[in-house]
Amino acid sequence: MAVIEPEPEAEETQGSSSPPGSTVGVEAASAEAHEEAFEDALTDEQMRKKARIQANDAKTEGNKLFAAGQYNDALSQYETALQIATELESAEDICSACYSNRAVCFLKLGKYDETIKECTKALDLNPSYLKALLRRGEAHEKLEHYDEAIADMKSIIEVDPSNEQAKRSLFRLEPLAAEKREKMKEEMMAKLKDLGNSVLGRFGMSVDNFKAVKDPNTGSYSISFQK
Repeated sequence: MAVIEPEPEAEETQGSSSPPGSTVGVEAASAEAHEEAFEDALTDEQMRKKARIQANDAKTEGNKLFAAGQYNDALSQYETALQIATELESAEDICSACYSNRAVCFLKLGKYDETIKECTKALDLNPSYLKALLRRGEAHEKLEHYDEAIADMKSIIEVDPSNEQAKRSLFRLEPLAAEKREKMKEEMMAKLKDLGNSVLGRFGMSVDNFKAVKDPNTGSYSISFQK
């Protein structure tokens, strides 16, 4: 802080006192307060820069650990970076990258639900983050959430129409999703058949006594009873 040197005192002479209402002292105090506030603001900015460097250093260390296959240790470093970065303004880039990097650690560890959660946190901060969309899609596929995986691949293609990885994934996922839907449909029909048989059995009948016939003109069905 700059020190304001006092003016040398003049020899006292008659009538040399400051006139009433002088603002010299007030102005000096105001100038000193302004300098102190400037110093405080500068210190805060320096502290923010230091914290950002620390967050990036932790993230970089996490990247090294990930490359070495030490996924749990990498997770800890990314968490440290997040703890620092979340206290900073305009640190969404660091936070989203750390969430996405934590997601790929969980992916490597086979913790697919955690992968999805971390990717979603990254995408909340950066909705067009392609790596996070890709990793979340991979985790959904591992869990056989094919429709959700397809939605993520389509989001990637909307942002980057030339993304070949997303296109290949989409080509592979769509038949899997259709197969799963058909399987679920068959399972549902089997359950309904079992339920119908449990009710109709009381009357000596089963669902096999009923046949659904589709009208080719209207597409509607009629039910016929067969003994």
